[in-house]
Amino acid sequence: MTRAGAAILLGLTLAALGGASCEDPSLPMGVGGAGATATTGAGSSGQGGSAEPVEPTEAQWARLLSLRWVDEPPPPDVTNAFADDDEAAIFGQRLFFDARLSGPLLDNDNDGTNGALGIKGQAGRVSCADCHIPEAWFSDTRSPGLQISLAAGWVLRRTPPLLDVGHKKLLNWDARRDTFFGQAIGVFEAPKEMNSSRYFVAHAMFEHHRSEYEAIFGPMPPLDDAARFPPLAPELAGCPHVESPAVDCEGRPGDGGIYDALSSSDQDAVTRVAVNTGKAIEAYLRKLSCGSGRFDAWLDGDDAALSDAEKRGAILFVEQGHCIDCHTGPRLTDDGFHNVGLKPDLVAVEFIDADDPGALAGLTQAMIDPLNSRGQFSDGDDGRLPSFVQGSLLGAFSTPGLRCISRRPSFFHTAQHRHLIYVIEHFNDGGHPDGFPGLSEILPLGLDDAQIDDIIAFLLSLDGPGPEAALLAPP
Repeated sequence: MTRAGAAILLGLTLAALGGASCEDPSLPMGVGGAGATATTGAGSSGQGGSAEPVEPTEAQWARLLSLRWVDEPPPPDVTNAFADDDEAAIFGQRLFFDARLSGPLLDNDNDGTNGALGIKGQAGRVSCADCHIPEAWFSDTRSPGLQISLAAGWVLRRTPPLLDVGHKKLLNWDARRDTFFGQAIGVFEAPKEMNSSRYFVAHAMFEHHRSEYEAIFGPMPPLDDAARFPPLAPELAGCPHVESPAVDCEGRPGDGGIYDALSSSDQDAVTRVAVNTGKAIEAYLRKLSCGSGRFDAWLDGDDAALSDAEKRGAILFVEQGHCIDCHTGPRLTDDGFHNVGLKPDLVAVEFIDADDPGALAGLTQAMIDPLNSRGQFSDGDDGRLPSFVQGSLLGAFSTPGLRCISRRPSFFHTAQHRHLIYVIEHFNDGGHPDGFPGLSEILPLGLDDAQIDDIIAFLLSLDGPGPEAALLAPP
């Protein structure tokens, strides 16, 4: 397969969306971009590379087989006693699509057009599903530019896809959260995301979901007691500006207002409702999976499942490309955090995630977070948090899994690359020489253009069927 051919293959849907990029205009859009479908496979010999039959060595087979898909649910999550409760999962699925938990939109780009979710000042417009688009395998293919997400405001990092996220213990690009319920509350209360608060979420849950909540989690606090729990209007349920200090953000710790005025036991009761909301959402997320693909069929003995180019790419992936050093195991991720020498670039016209300390700061914050796995709202502690944070995590970010990669509209935590070609060339070059915090872990690879094309072809063979259709909409 030629480089242009790979670009065309991956760009069909994105081209239809009319996406734009500041990268090489001569390259068709969407190499690895949104909605692409891998159509190479059985019977396709590919172009570039050797014309000789592709047969891995015994050592290569051993490495390749270590990547084979394992069709089993995520391991138990001790922090959430409801993680594998089917009723909680159905409830969580409903909540995932419920925008009524969100506060007002803040950014001026929320103008009702071009992928925005409404007009600035409108409340109840942002759900989880608005940045994790189910049809795009839970990546963001809605926001303008198809790079970072526009919710209540613009976030600075790419919204990660959610397939197989239930296997993770350290969440976010920077390990800022180690519980799914903490992650959910973080999203609720982030001014640039849902711009809500745990207090408002508790009230919204009481108003809209009380019976279903209580059937799973037990009685709610008397949130209809206005003297004890004063009402909070949706338009006031967050921050007035994207950079507002906590004291200006109503309904969360440090607000100096409606939440801080509660007794400590009522604060815990409100937080518990928001925590259980997050636990239900996790139960749903644990059901989202990519599944096995043509690569796995090849490993199982179907030699025609992959083209020669894809087979060569698979071998390069575990050998000269050194991809397997971090992208390992059935999901092709070590779930670790690495500094890959990425100098942030401008995205969405005016945003740049410069001087981001990554997991050094994120994990440090997670360790003191009252919503972490060691805290009172966790149902157990499996030691997922370290005893100290290593300095080598400066500038390190989460290793993304590579299953079902073809519908991702952009790459890296910065979302600055819209083409897989540029991603692989970044690693082939050994990263940037400077312009990022910390020390890069990568070295030049010495791949030629044909080998890069082969790796791209292999990556497309990692698509599986994705979640069943019933999980892609509210129940």
